[in-house]
Amino acid sequence: MVANSTSYKQLKEDFVSNLSGGSVSEITYVVSVAPVAVLLWSVLQARQLFFRKNAATETSSPFALLVDFLLNVCAALLAITLWSSTPLLFSGLIIAPALFIYALPQRTTKKRVKLPPSSKANNANDRAGGPLGVLSLKPFLTQYRGSMMVLTCLAILAVDFRLFPRRFAKVETWGTSLMDLGVGSFVFSAGVVAARPVLKERAESRTTPLHQRLVYSMRHSLPLLVLGVIRLLSVKGLDYAEHVTEYGVHWNFFFTLGLLPPFVAVSQSILRVIPSYATLSLLLAVLYQVVLESTSLKSYILLAPRVDLISMNREGLCSFVGYLAIFLAGQDAGMYVLPRRINPNSTSTPGTQRNTLLLTIAVWSGIWWALYYFSTNPVRGAGLDVSRRLANLPYVLWIVAFNNAQILAFCLIDSLFFPSFYNAQDARTEKEAYEIATSRVLRGFNRNGLAVFLVANLLTGLVNMTVPTLDVGPVATMGILVGYAAVVSGFAVALDAWNISIKL
Repeated sequence: MVANSTSYKQLKEDFVSNLSGGSVSEITYVVSVAPVAVLLWSVLQARQLFFRKNAATETSSPFALLVDFLLNVCAALLAITLWSSTPLLFSGLIIAPALFIYALPQRTTKKRVKLPPSSKANNANDRAGGPLGVLSLKPFLTQYRGSMMVLTCLAILAVDFRLFPRRFAKVETWGTSLMDLGVGSFVFSAGVVAARPVLKERAESRTTPLHQRLVYSMRHSLPLLVLGVIRLLSVKGLDYAEHVTEYGVHWNFFFTLGLLPPFVAVSQSILRVIPSYATLSLLLAVLYQVVLESTSLKSYILLAPRVDLISMNREGLCSFVGYLAIFLAGQDAGMYVLPRRINPNSTSTPGTQRNTLLLTIAVWSGIWWALYYFSTNPVRGAGLDVSRRLANLPYVLWIVAFNNAQILAFCLIDSLFFPSFYNAQDARTEKEAYEIATSRVLRGFNRNGLAVFLVANLLTGLVNMTVPTLDVGPVATMGILVGYAAVVSGFAVALDAWNISIKL
């Protein structure tokens, strides 16, 4: 058992403090290992039916599940640890077998992949092969959100070991890092799926009154706020090492997540005068940046003494504005990514609709990257520095630009290897095509993301309370991280296999 000495606690706090991060390009190379791994998974599935279900048991083989885990979890783990200095080489080593397998003769089967009984019983339309709805479960979104969740869960424990590069840990004030990207991506990803109820309302030509939206949003907020309180009490009660300048003395990420729904509910009323979520997001981020630059707010956040409840938690309270802007930008992406047809009034073919979607994502990705460039370039732009601690304008633009580009990468892979998904004529056929086109592991992480994240946090705390992480060598570190990854992945896959969705 690790001794709860003041010296060791201080050592751990120093280990994650005063860091300056790394370059945006390196972070992009490292995170790009995720879509590259999905590329290899897709080649194996599309060309060789490697992850197909057994006709008798209606489940994938244990070996196929192991390969799925190695590709979509362990590859990400290696990218942020042992191969962190050479991410492009690592990606190349993954692409090489993909090219070889793609060159092999394609394997075909006449057997139809069956749905699990739980899925068949889940929806009457599925059983009857009913009509397609307005929205659909897009394979590339599942892969994108699942990969993001995998990296997030891996990083929150890996950061406590010396094998995890310090440039990937959260920066103190100015700069970019892998974990800073993870925090913002978590919020953006939540915003993407939050567009679903809005799209359903529009499809049904109805409008929910503001007070009903607020009540509904509070139902989502309450569990998250409770989790925030539990985390606060456990951290203080166990004298757990904490980084105060991250969110403040009492604030934590669960409080930020918990406060988002009611503010988003109010923002829907603002959309009556503002044309889109993207415009509202950008307007909010720009106004916040103006306030930071033209008032004493920035110096207050960074330098003020912690004398009362507000000043003690000023980072969490003020950065919430930036996270709200990221969430709204995610919702804007969801408005064109989630619908079955990006142009519902068009009679174009599914292939044309898919190409239009790809072009739309590419254009928006280019717009957000251009805005990020002009906000940070000291010669041709504003010359602002990225700050996750402030969640300022450059940070918002970086997160939104990167996630749009990441969605585009997964969408390209999906369109290349599983175009038949977009040609489905009924709900049951589409569900079968969806399951064929998505990793079982990533599907589990995506389906119960917040519950899996909570379990990962609990396991992270358990490891830190029982293992002197700063004194562990590389071999033991990898053993612990792989074991941890296996437990978290097993939990995610088990929930999906048992058809359990935990809504928090």
